[in-house]
Amino acid sequence: MRKWGRAAALVGVSTAIGVWSSTEQGSALDHRVFHAINDERHPVLDGFFRSITELGSIWAQVGAAAVLLKAGRRRAVQRALVASAITWTASQGMKKLWMRTRPYDHFEEGTARLLVAKLGGTSWPSSHPAVLFAFVTAAERELGLGRGTRLALAALAGKVAASRIGVGVHFPSDVASGLLLGRAVGLVCSEEAAGTSPALRTNGR
Repeated sequence: MRKWGRAAALVGVSTAIGVWSSTEQGSALDHRVFHAINDERHPVLDGFFRSITELGSIWAQVGAAAVLLKAGRRRAVQRALVASAITWTASQGMKKLWMRTRPYDHFEEGTARLLVAKLGGTSWPSSHPAVLFAFVTAAERELGLGRGTRLALAALAGKVAASRIGVGVHFPSDVASGLLLGRAVGLVCSEEAAGTSPALRTNGR
């Protein structure tokens, strides 16, 4: 039950961020942070953002699942893919309800850089960091990952979130809400939430 409570709190904060970013004060801060990240930087940083941004796609999670499955970690794969699928579906539904325009459509032409192809759908919440964070959160306990590795994976999700702003397809509030949504779903689908004791694991199969 504690996991469910934490997950519900995260979803609540995620939604609150979306609501606050629609206020005049919240929108102003959202736009300032967007431009601070999206404004032209070093070509190497732009290349870095473009190179990692698709790590949050649902297809990237399928690829990661294939690697884990080949390593015999079937239970981890099941939980991670379920978490990713739920998160992607939820985020797509929330997008249709919220209907926030993407930065390149919101700002005047030339004031927001777009480093990738234009996307379909709306902006809030960002599904890429959500799906990635859900996947790693659901799998990490089943895989028996240490604290350092978990922090590294969380940092990767954060970098993918920043990349969505850097390439010009999301606002900061979109990715913040996405990360919280993904974490919430991942917690619900994780090994502990499923009621399996780490002592009873048998190599994750």
